[in-house]
Amino acid sequence: MRKIEEAMPQAASWAGTPSIKGSTESIRMALLTFSLIGLQFTWGIEMTYCTPYLLQLGLTKSRTSLVWIAGPLSGLIMQPVVGVLADNSRSKWGRRRPFMIGGSLIVAVCLLVLGWTGEIVRLFVREPETARSCTIALAVLSIYAVDFAINAVQSSCRSLIVDTLPIAKQQLGSAWASRMIAIGHLIGYGAGTLDLVSIFGNVLGDSQFKQLTVIAAFVFLLAIAITSWAVEERVLISARDDGAKTGAVKMISKILKTTMHLPDRIQAICWVQFWAWIGWFPFLFYSTTWVGEVYFRYHPETNASASKDALGDVGRVGSLSLVVFSIITFIASILLPFVVQSPDTSRSRPFTPRPPAFLGPFAPIVTALNKYKPDLLTAWQVSHIIFAGAMCMAPFVRSLQMATVIVSICGIPWALACWAPFAFMGVEINRLTTPSTMLANGSSYRRLSNSNDDFSSPAPSPTFLRLNHLDRDDDSSGGDSSTGETAGIYLGILNLFTTLPQFVGTFISMIVFSILEPGKSPELHEDLGEEDVAKAADGPNAIAVCLFIGAISAVGAAYATTRLKAGSK
Repeated sequence: MRKIEEAMPQAASWAGTPSIKGSTESIRMALLTFSLIGLQFTWGIEMTYCTPYLLQLGLTKSRTSLVWIAGPLSGLIMQPVVGVLADNSRSKWGRRRPFMIGGSLIVAVCLLVLGWTGEIVRLFVREPETARSCTIALAVLSIYAVDFAINAVQSSCRSLIVDTLPIAKQQLGSAWASRMIAIGHLIGYGAGTLDLVSIFGNVLGDSQFKQLTVIAAFVFLLAIAITSWAVEERVLISARDDGAKTGAVKMISKILKTTMHLPDRIQAICWVQFWAWIGWFPFLFYSTTWVGEVYFRYHPETNASASKDALGDVGRVGSLSLVVFSIITFIASILLPFVVQSPDTSRSRPFTPRPPAFLGPFAPIVTALNKYKPDLLTAWQVSHIIFAGAMCMAPFVRSLQMATVIVSICGIPWALACWAPFAFMGVEINRLTTPSTMLANGSSYRRLSNSNDDFSSPAPSPTFLRLNHLDRDDDSSGGDSSTGETAGIYLGILNLFTTLPQFVGTFISMIVFSILEPGKSPELHEDLGEEDVAKAADGPNAIAVCLFIGAISAVGAAYATTRLKAGSK
């Protein structure tokens, strides 16, 4: 018997049980996911203002596009690295929160440096041309530092949700995460529409961008602090024997091997994600600047060269359109689950969930439409077509109102882009790891402790937990049968197919900007006057061309979804 025990892989041992402060489930879920508000607020400020900020400093659009390699590069490097480090952390504060707190401090400092790059450089450099070059270099370096640190925090925040909630609550946790992301976007873009200098004076800085970096740093720290305070993590005592021996080389080898031999349907989902994100990349990073350029180029009553804060003007105009975009995304993220059939591994529930009470008089309409609900796969495919149609119109837009309408329409496909791929991946992962005799909830979750399943109840003494999806062929198998291992690998590969398109999008943007707008941006540079702006209005808008190319890629995503749909029959 002892030899058999020695041959079996040793399960990881833990002290304590995950718990969350709060008297109700909604409060606990909100506190657990509250950190994502700070994350998305900061992402929103960066995507809204950093492109026009770099253009204002004198960087060309082609070089600015290269700066945004920071996003996919940091995600590609930091998320797996921090994931491995955190997985093996034996800190008494837990595995995730130390990385969240440390990363948030770095993000806050780098945001402040980004806002005051010019002042910091002038403390050490007096020669104007050298100071300008150093300012650009410091701004780019700060953006890279923010992106790398925020990806480390994001990885830990997402993992904290998975670690803290039992399997039965995972779907609810993901839903709350989506809502917090939408709220963070909405608050960030809403703040961007306000004239903060007139509200706060020069207390937080003498420009819109400076004040937003201060606010973003504060909101980021506050959001991370609230979640870190509210959540109590398990403490890792000892890792699995096989996990302890896994090094970086073995991890990379395993990911590459799994990527080359993906199950057919998971591979199809990943390719849909790949084509979709070639289209989403230019929209997310350049839509604000595009709306601002439309405003300055095609509205003769405006004069960018005479503006005291052209960067702030572009940011406010662009943020207004993204506020509407965020509102539509938020509403869609709440309503779409009730009008679209979600994929479900458990087919034993033929009933339709009752619409929430807040729908009021619209609840009967939702109920009546249940019989006509499309499946999620069809809705995802239609969303690609809607996004492609909107982006095809970008090169022909000549008014701020039309630009705002186009950006706002994209809120619906964006809600599905944040939901559908993860829902399908969850279904496929469960199909791969669920035994032929499933439990009632569609999984084989087992907790080896005497505590109850309520994630809010702390354990009175050290406990040992094991979460396993038993292998289909051998109920006693170890290795890849671990829930964390299987989900982590496939979700990591999905992230790879989300990240790589951003490199493709960056390369496409660089070529388009180099050909169509090789010089300084006339809307944002003080050296260029009204004649330059008028001349630019006669030529093609390079960002609009990038958005149009993204529409073509979205059509490819719709076709890839068709192939996924055919495979499900």
